[in-house]
Amino acid sequence: AVGSGGTILKTARSEKFMTLKGLKTANKQLMERGIEGLIVIGGDGTFRGASEFSNLFPRPIIGIPATIDNDLYGTDFTIGYDTAINTVVEAVDKIRDTADAHNRLFIIEVMGRDAGFIALRSGIAVGAEAVLIPETKSSLNKLIERLKKGWHRQKKSSIVIVAEGDDAGGAFEVAKKVKEKFGNYDTRVSILGHIQRGGAPSCMDRVLASRLGVEAVNVLCSGKAGVMVGLVNKDQFLYTPFDKASKHHQEINKDLLQLVEVLSI
Repeated sequence: AVGSGGTILKTARSEKFMTLKGLKTANKQLMERGIEGLIVIGGDGTFRGASEFSNLFPRPIIGIPATIDNDLYGTDFTIGYDTAINTVVEAVDKIRDTADAHNRLFIIEVMGRDAGFIALRSGIAVGAEAVLIPETKSSLNKLIERLKKGWHRQKKSSIVIVAEGDDAGGAFEVAKKVKEKFGNYDTRVSILGHIQRGGAPSCMDRVLASRLGVEAVNVLCSGKAGVMVGLVNKDQFLYTPFDKASKHHQEINKDLLQLVEVLSI
């Protein structure tokens, strides 16, 4: 269904597929059904598994990038990312209402164990006072100074977005340290969790998925194999080998980091 999320496929990590016996079983299933090629949808783990499988049982496999973290090399955006950040923005906008009403500081934790793309873009969109992400070392002293400046300007509320993999710790740990050094705000914590992984996909994700899906079929039919189909510079398809797509994550845009600083003043 066009308006359904990826969970409709009911797929998940398979421990059996990580064993030689499981790989052989998968190959047998494909052979019995006359399946000559595969299009796999996922991220780092999916492409590693596809690469190992095709090395053992040669068969053309094409990948489509789908992960809310948007951390794959070879595409500007992955399927699911836009939906996830819009979900975060909607949730934080509602939290901001409560924060404004009660002069509170909210430390909000979003997904991003290894990458801070969700935290960074959603933080800019909601006007967060600070964004803490794994790609940069976080300074709690700098965070507290920024919160103090906001307090002295009589800001009604403050929002801090924390990616779950940030070096300063999760939202509860950050909130604990902030309270110890700056207790002026009534500080609360909100963990958005798996709400970011569900729901109907956004328009951008629907269009992106359609474009990548059609191109993946074309690429498979053309004889290519072992590559992920990505879209860069809005309209240019890029074909990245699985090992490069899974091992080389995108770099954080430093201009966006600077934008957080500017907008929080």
